[in-house]
Amino acid sequence: MEERLVIGKVSRKVFEEVILPHLGRKDKSIVVGPQFGVDFSVIDLGDKVLIVEVDPVFVVPEYGWERSAWFAVHILASDVAVSGVPPRYLFIDLNLPLEMSDEELQTLWTLIHRECEKLGVAIAAGHTGRYGGVDYPMIGGATMVGVTTRDGYVTPAMARPGDAVIMTKGPAVETAGILATMFPEVLSKKYGEKFAEEAKEIFWLQSVVDDALTLAKLGLRTGVTAMHDATEYGVWGALHDVAEASGVAIRVYEDRLFIRPDVEKVVNAFSEFTGIPVDSFSAISEGTLIATVRPEKAEKAVELLRSRGIDAAVIGEVLEGKGVTLVKSGGEEVEVPVPRQDPFWPVFFKTLEILRGGGG
Repeated sequence: MEERLVIGKVSRKVFEEVILPHLGRKDKSIVVGPQFGVDFSVIDLGDKVLIVEVDPVFVVPEYGWERSAWFAVHILASDVAVSGVPPRYLFIDLNLPLEMSDEELQTLWTLIHRECEKLGVAIAAGHTGRYGGVDYPMIGGATMVGVTTRDGYVTPAMARPGDAVIMTKGPAVETAGILATMFPEVLSKKYGEKFAEEAKEIFWLQSVVDDALTLAKLGLRTGVTAMHDATEYGVWGALHDVAEASGVAIRVYEDRLFIRPDVEKVVNAFSEFTGIPVDSFSAISEGTLIATVRPEKAEKAVELLRSRGIDAAVIGEVLEGKGVTLVKSGGEEVEVPVPRQDPFWPVFFKTLEILRGGGG
């Protein structure tokens, strides 16, 4: 039976059968190459190591240009920062839609420059042009690079049995942030205009740069051992990625999990509006960091994060074995499967359909 195509990243099957066997010339300097669930590569150049991340340039004009530029930069920067290394260089290819004006480009580019300055990132090279067949939100591709020493980074493959598992910000941050920004009328109708306006601020939580670089202060490998951004498939997906990459099991506890009240209200509103049930822990959540830290530094890790205004909690531990399990409030232990579908996309497109008069 032919595999059903879904929006977003290709399946593990496609990655392993099509992409992974065909990676060009083998090179021993590539310490960490392409891996499913790992967001960056590591290239050893002798006295220095490069942390290299590649992603689309993701721009949504409906967010507004300021939000669009911030989001585009932080998607890239976050995937470098989870190595524990600050992003340093940006290489960017802009393939612009024909309808994008020079004035709009100037606004977007100036804001991208400003955000890179704030993060300490230099734009080192790129390409810019307009082309037919190009449309938002994917208007090119980019590479973000960090520079460090040979042992000065962590990967999702470095979690060890005994480590504590930390979650920041709670689940569904990106889901709520995008839905609240794109469709405020749904929230106004259910909760009033004040909440709808306040919920748009969730958008600015969609970055783990501060989270990851704060935890790096514990010591890389001696304090924090692995970090991963809970993007597609959310918290459950991120936990599975770390467990599989590290060859370990992860156990989390239901009574330690948390969700921001504003995020929960947004998710509930759109689930009700579309009629689509949403498991918040399976929903895309750029900005939610999953990290493993040595147990003796877990309390300090949470203190550091909270000192930066970042909600955080120890939600479980790393064990020998494989897979992810959830200990329910009553003590029952259940297996958490890899999510088959991120609920964000069905909810997003169903909302569009209803608001355009095609359903509901």
